[in-house]
Amino acid sequence: MALRGLEGGRVLLTGGAQGIGRATALRLAEEGMHVAILDRDGEGAQDTAARIHAAGGSAEARVVDISQGSQVEAAVASVWEAGPIDGLVNNAGWDRAAPFLETDAELWRQVIEINLYGPLHVSHAVLRRMAERGRGRVVSITSDAGRVGSSGEAVYAACKGGVAAFSKSVARELARSGITLNVVAPGPTDTQLFADFDASGKLAPALARAIPMGRLGQPEDYPGLVAFLLSDDAAFVTGQTISVSGGLTMHG
Repeated sequence: MALRGLEGGRVLLTGGAQGIGRATALRLAEEGMHVAILDRDGEGAQDTAARIHAAGGSAEARVVDISQGSQVEAAVASVWEAGPIDGLVNNAGWDRAAPFLETDAELWRQVIEINLYGPLHVSHAVLRRMAERGRGRVVSITSDAGRVGSSGEAVYAACKGGVAAFSKSVARELARSGITLNVVAPGPTDTQLFADFDASGKLAPALARAIPMGRLGQPEDYPGLVAFLLSDDAAFVTGQTISVSGGLTMHG
C-alpha cells in the first residue's frame, strides 16, 4: 500500500547526483512525486532525472551550489513557480577526512558552508514559502557522526549535529503551522563519500564487523524512511532524529 499524501506531490531534494540522494530521488518518484534535484554535479543530477523519466516518473535537475544563498533562492523561486513544494530533503554533503589538529580554517570553511550553511540556505528559502501556505515536510539527512562523534570528521560531525539541533528548534517554532521537520542519521554507508574517507580500504571491513547487522549501510537503506517522514502517515512526527545504522549506535 502506498504511503498517504505523496502521490502528485512535489519535493525538492539536494545532492541527488549519487549515493543516498539518488536512491531517495528514485524512491520518491516511485511514490508519485515530482522530484526537483539541486546539485553542483549537473551531469549526475541529470542522470538521476533521466532514470526517473525512464521509469515513468517526473523530475527535473538544476545545477546549484547550496553554499550560495542567491543561487538557492533563485532555484527555489523557479521550482515553486511551477507549483508549491510539499517536501524538502536536505541531503547534500561533503567532507575530507583528517584529524582536527591537521586541518585548517580553509577546510573548516568549506565543510561548514556545504554541510551547515547549505541546509540553512535551502531550508530558509523553502520554509518561508511553506509557512505562508500552511503546510510542508522537511527531512534532513545528517550522520550518526553528529550524534556520537567520528575520528577524522570533527568539523563535519559538528555541522551534522548542528543541523539536527536546528531541525528540532524550527520544528518547535513551526509545530502549529502545518510543517514538520525530522532528521535521518545514517551510520557508515557504502557511498563515494565513504570511499574517499576510507582511502586505504581497511576501515570498511572493520566497521562491518562492529555493526551488529554485519555490513555497511547501502544507499537504498534510507529512502523508505525518508518517504514515510514526508508522507501524511508521519503527520504527528516532528523534531525527531532517527539513526539508521544497523544497530551500531543503539540508544534508548
